[in-house]
Amino acid sequence: MKSIVGIVTGLLLFAAFTTTSFAQDKAALMAKGQKVYNEYCKTCHQANGQGLGAAFPPLAKSDYLKNTPMAQIIKEVVNGKSGKMKVNGKEYNGVMAPLPKKYTDEDIAGVVTYVYNSFGNSGPVVKPADVKKHKKK
Repeated sequence: MKSIVGIVTGLLLFAAFTTTSFAQDKAALMAKGQKVYNEYCKTCHQANGQGLGAAFPPLAKSDYLKNTPMAQIIKEVVNGKSGKMKVNGKEYNGVMAPLPKKYTDEDIAGVVTYVYNSFGNSGPVVKPADVKKHKKK
């Protein structure tokens, strides 16, 4: 019986530590991502994520973010995107410049995490390893 109590206690402690660590990681990525967003993305996508005109689609409550695989979103942030796309039922046809090379994989993970979890969106936490894995494919 003692060993079962010990195992359960160990599992609970591990779960509490991992949850706390995950929350701290997400908070750090969100802060980094907000900084990158404010430096580079908000000019076109606006401070509130509502986009601008017919060229720059909204990120707020975006069905495009929700329905597009993370790998593709990472590639688009890293490499830029041009051409027609539909977001929240409206067609856009603009150019998104690639993120400047000065930004690290952690910066990219941060800004994608920030957008995924801001402006009424609910999405995953993107890790620098995800960026490294998907940005060149």
